[in-house]
Amino acid sequence: MSIQKSSRSAQFGDGGNAPAALYERSCAGLYGISTERFAEILDEILRKNFPHNASVSPERTADFHAQLHLEELALARACAAGNERAWQDFISRYRQKLHRMALHITRNGTHAEELADSLFADLYGVGVRDGVRVSKLVSYTGRGSLEGWLRTVMAQEFINRYRKQKRTVSLEEQTEEGAQFTAPIPAPESVPDRRLETVTDEALAELSSEDRFTLAAYFLDGRTLAEIARILGLHESSVSRRLDRLATALRKRILAGLRSLGMSHAQATEALETDVRDLQLNLRAHLTQDSSAKAFPERRISDQNDRDGSNG
Repeated sequence: MSIQKSSRSAQFGDGGNAPAALYERSCAGLYGISTERFAEILDEILRKNFPHNASVSPERTADFHAQLHLEELALARACAAGNERAWQDFISRYRQKLHRMALHITRNGTHAEELADSLFADLYGVGVRDGVRVSKLVSYTGRGSLEGWLRTVMAQEFINRYRKQKRTVSLEEQTEEGAQFTAPIPAPESVPDRRLETVTDEALAELSSEDRFTLAAYFLDGRTLAEIARILGLHESSVSRRLDRLATALRKRILAGLRSLGMSHAQATEALETDVRDLQLNLRAHLTQDSSAKAFPERRISDQNDRDGSNG
């Protein structure tokens, strides 16, 4: 089988052999996806990411395809199409991971099982639209790892359930449920873009040492609001408002930075949904990049110990 050259396949690859090479790398043939169908899938993804370009150069197209997780893309699309062999491979690779992800999010065995099973049903496609089974996996485009995409989708499903059960909760309660500071409506996949790393680096560098410490203590070290408040000599509510302010300000700063580097608003918003584990960033190094950030909490801890000793 070979892909027939056309105006569509001209965007699909860099020369006559590129489409066949991409198809072979994807192992799509194992799941009954033809070369023509795979070309259509890649063309669809290309047009989605370059919506305002009438054509994309062969070099840019080849670079774009080189960044895709082709094998995972083929597996996801085959599962969405109902291929049994693909589903068996998906179950073997990801079912246990889905349950571990759910347990990490919910911190409750029963709730984790319910969440994982519910998502698995959505991935399989129990819903029907116009006589066709609808699977969430059709939204995966290969621009991030499939595992990272699954984490994002599961986190959003948990948030949706949480919001239905309880509309207004405190910051500490959200933390206990594992939903703190998750993006409101994340796109269903992670997009490791080097521009995102650059802009995030710049945004973090602009923070004060105290703000960097607050973020590092909460998100990296897992300290509670009460612990951070004690270290900083603040009330828990003040720390809560500071974290909320920092998360909002960072999101706006990064969005603006991505727009300045040529992304559309939609592309910048999608990039912000990247799972941090798919980025080539050492966040701890960025959040504790100067000596004052480290010395600050130690000084406050010492002050607090002195106060505790005087009260003992």
